[in-house]
Amino acid sequence: MTNHEMISYEDFTKPDIRVGQIIEAEDLPKARNPSFKLTINFGATLGERISCAQLTENYTPQKLVGMLVLGVVNLPPMRIAGVESTVLTLGAKDEAGHCVLATVERDAVVGGQIY
Repeated sequence: MTNHEMISYEDFTKPDIRVGQIIEAEDLPKARNPSFKLTINFGATLGERISCAQLTENYTPQKLVGMLVLGVVNLPPMRIAGVESTVLTLGAKDEAGHCVLATVERDAVVGGQIY
């Protein structure tokens, strides 16, 4: 077991994590590592956001479209391979070290906040 720094509940509530639905996924050819540019719908209030993600080992664009994923929507934008990424899509590493997306167990409200 590793030591983990304890954080306050207030720190835990700072990231705004929302449910989003991937509506478009395309190759990101200028990326250093094989990646996709994802367009994710976060509902009427937040709208569509762009995320750049290294998912090519476990997913195809066709498999990604329609998935409900989790994303941090209150981080500053980042420029990745010439694209402004405005949401951090969450995932975990599989045994090979490749990203597996964090999803919700069943249908959830698009734009709904994780708490």
